[in-house]
Parts: sequence; structure tokens; C-alpha cells
Amino acid sequence: MRDDRKVYDLLIIGAGPAGITAGIYAARKKMEILVIAGEIGGQTAWSGDIENYVGYQFITGLELTDKFQEHMRKYGINVLENTYISEIRKENNIVKINAGEFSFSAKTAILATGKRSRPLNVPGEVEFRNKGVAYCATCDAPIFAGKDVAVIGGGNSALEAALQLIKIANKIYIINLGPDLHGDEIIREKVVAAKNVVIMNETKVKEIKGGKLVDSIVVENGSDSARLSVQGVFVEIGLIPNTEFKSDIVKNEQGEIIITRYNETNITGIFAAGDVTDTPEKQIIIAAGEGAKAALSAFKYLARQ
Repeated sequence: MRDDRKVYDLLIIGAGPAGITAGIYAARKKMEILVIAGEIGGQTAWSGDIENYVGYQFITGLELTDKFQEHMRKYGINVLENTYISEIRKENNIVKINAGEFSFSAKTAILATGKRSRPLNVPGEVEFRNKGVAYCATCDAPIFAGKDVAVIGGGNSALEAALQLIKIANKIYIINLGPDLHGDEIIREKVVAAKNVVIMNETKVKEIKGGKLVDSIVVENGSDSARLSVQGVFVEIGLIPNTEFKSDIVKNEQGEIIITRYNETNITGIFAAGDVTDTPEKQIIIAAGEGAKAALSAFKYLARQ
């Protein structure tokens, strides 16, 4: 393993909205930093049209990701891409990180590794991502105004997606693998009462079909199968936090990193921000704000040492 002998002020793991914003704030504080990331943009890069990020009435996920990168370049932030950490630990008051063939050291670190959508793993899902397949109703629901859509899932995330779509889409099919919907009762009641919602329990998606865009899905219920005409598919079967790396950091039952209001983890000098944490609501603007908080907390921590 190649050991980078430099001891940075701050290592930022992840380059989604939280990691990028943390990098910009840290750079403005003249901290010596390195960003380690699998890919730039995180879930933002997967988003289609974005209409709820302050300052932009409309921007695509890829365009916003480009804006993030442009902002980082302004401050000359060093980014090591296509690299994933395997371990983070604290030794003699120094944070140690193993990432691929590299080993890094720093006085502080911010974990902003984000989450990834739990995939359906059916034919057509990858091919039609951002071409009708979506993972964020808050971000993408308005795109499907007046269209027929399918929401895959039976928990709160699926019900909340359906609730957002009720006044936007023409018809919403809820494709639920279980025998009943199992989200919060108050949300469930509103969804069930909607006249344009069709609930299909004990049903699974077998394939997503289309030409240039999604035009249908194949579903199966027992021995029966059917092809439903839809122009959108919202995959709402949960998110997976990117916390597979080895560490002693405390996480909740969902695998999210538990933080304080100052973005501190249980290990001093190691902070976390964005969707990988137990902060409620997973939105681009919230992740960015949490990244700013984490960077400021890291700066104050160093100032006290």
C-alpha cells in the first residue's frame, strides 16, 4: 500500500453536495485538504430535472454537478476520483484512512459518502435511468405531469412518493411486493383514498420496457403476469448508506452514521455530513448545508487543538 506521508488538515470522503460544499468551505478557511471520491456529484448526478435547488428555477442533475465541479476548480481543490475507502481509524490523535492502494493521514476527516438507491435489479432499470426510471419523487415528480406512472415499494418512501404524485400524474400504480402497504397510517389513508391510485399488492416488477423512454413495465402476481402502460417508474424500495468501510464509528439500525448537531461522530476529529448520516430528510440542499456545517466544525476543532 502506498502511504501518502503528508498529514492533511482535513480529508473529505465523498464528492456529492455535502462533500463538495465541505471542500469549498474548508478551502476558504485555507485548510489543506484532499477529497477522496468514487464519483463527482453522488446522487445529484443521477437526478433528472431539478426545480427545488435555490438559485436555479430549473437545472438538470448533470448540469448542477458541473456547477459543483466548476466551483471546486475555482479553489483548486485536489480530488482523488474513482477511489473508495476501506477503513477509517484514529491513531495517536491522527485520522488514518485506507483507500484502494493508498493510505492517508489527516488531523480531521469528514465522511460524506452518501447513500445509493436500493436497485430493483430487473432488466431495463439501468438502461432507462433518467429516461423514465427515477429514484426521487421530490426531485422528479413534476416531470411526469399528466402521465401514468408506477411507484415500486410499500413503505413510507413509496407512499410519500405516491402522495406527491397524486396531484401531478394521471394514474399511479403502487407495485408492492408484500400483502399490504406498511407505511404510516395517516399517509396510507390519504394514498388509498386517492381516486387515481391503483394498489397492486403481492406483485413484483419483472422488467421495464421502452424505446428511447420508458413506456411500460411487466409485473407478476403469482402465476399471472401483465404489462402496464406507464411513462415513469419511481423505485422507492429504500436507500443504502455507503458505510461498508471498516471503522468504530457508531451507526443506527439503518446503517446511517449518528451525528451531533455539530456533525460530530463518536470519534473526536471525525465528522460526517449529508445522506450518510441520521439527519432527517435526504435532499440536495440539506446535504449541502450539512457539508458546510461539518467543515466549520472541523475548522473549529483544529483551532482548539
